[in-house]
Amino acid sequence: MNTIELLIHQTADAYRWTDKLIENIPFEKWEIIPDTVESSISWQVGHLIISHYFHTVMVIRGHQMDILRQLPIKEYSDYFTVARAEQSIGKFNPEKLLADLKTMQQKSLEILAAVTPEELENPLEPTPTPHPVATNKFEAIDWNVKHTMYHCGQIGILRRVVSERFNFGLKIA
Repeated sequence: MNTIELLIHQTADAYRWTDKLIENIPFEKWEIIPDTVESSISWQVGHLIISHYFHTVMVIRGHQMDILRQLPIKEYSDYFTVARAEQSIGKFNPEKLLADLKTMQQKSLEILAAVTPEELENPLEPTPTPHPVATNKFEAIDWNVKHTMYHCGQIGILRRVVSERFNFGLKIA
């Protein structure tokens, strides 16, 4: 397995973890903001849509018009980047957020599948906002995996508070 294949595998795995954690949380619980976390499932999902777009699409290949036509990226960016979770309450349909997350995950993996191992050391595509940690394409893709799993931890805590603990299938005697 070469480096790009490994990055694609890790990315797809992080996306599967995200999906596993959120898929059984009832939509009516997506906007609950517990005092302990000060976030919501809706905010987390919206944030991941924007972060996947930034870390694995925009800085790798530039803006993608098909995504910009399908998803309200600007609006999502306004509410799910630095805005507080309570500012997004009632503004977005959880079912649409979930569908848009799946669309973004698919687009992200399509972009990554087109990256060659030689491109990984290339500088990032220029963006108005500098990347917070990456200077090349490898670092951006690698950061996306780490950032996604960081948010999976937050989603796991939120899930436990607003709905139920995730069942990892452990058999406790």
